[in-house]
Amino acid sequence: MSKKLNRVVATAVAFCIAGAAFAAGHLTEDQQRALDARQSHMGLYSFNLGPIGAMAQDRIPYDAAIAATAASNLAALASMDQAAYWVEGTDASIEGSRAKAEIWTDAAGYMAEKEKLAAATAALAAVAGDGLDAMKAAFGPVGQSCGSCHEAYRAPRT
Repeated sequence: MSKKLNRVVATAVAFCIAGAAFAAGHLTEDQQRALDARQSHMGLYSFNLGPIGAMAQDRIPYDAAIAATAASNLAALASMDQAAYWVEGTDASIEGSRAKAEIWTDAAGYMAEKEKLAAATAALAAVAGDGLDAMKAAFGPVGQSCGSCHEAYRAPRT
């Protein structure tokens, strides 16, 4: 082969490899929307868990109104239909996601975890404004539910 033909072939191969890498690293619009929604939802969980957790650990003073509002928000979040968040191709293999592949292969297990969280957050919402001891007692199952779901369906930080 001539040097010119070698350069053309090498350039074409390089473009093909770069194009494949670019495509593999990018999500479709639907995948990106689902990932963004899922991560936003998890961020709202964290935002509302923050003050309740701080109160439960005696890091901030108990405030019945704040506890009741945050717990009510958690219960609302846990009861939302999240089916559209779990678009195939948005697992931990893509940048920005820690969702394990098992969330797609074990739908029944994931739904059971979601139901546990919904029940735990509803119980917390029912008592969060009734005093620190009642809130602390109901907060434990919420944390346990979050932890068991994360263990099964969330990859560790890398």
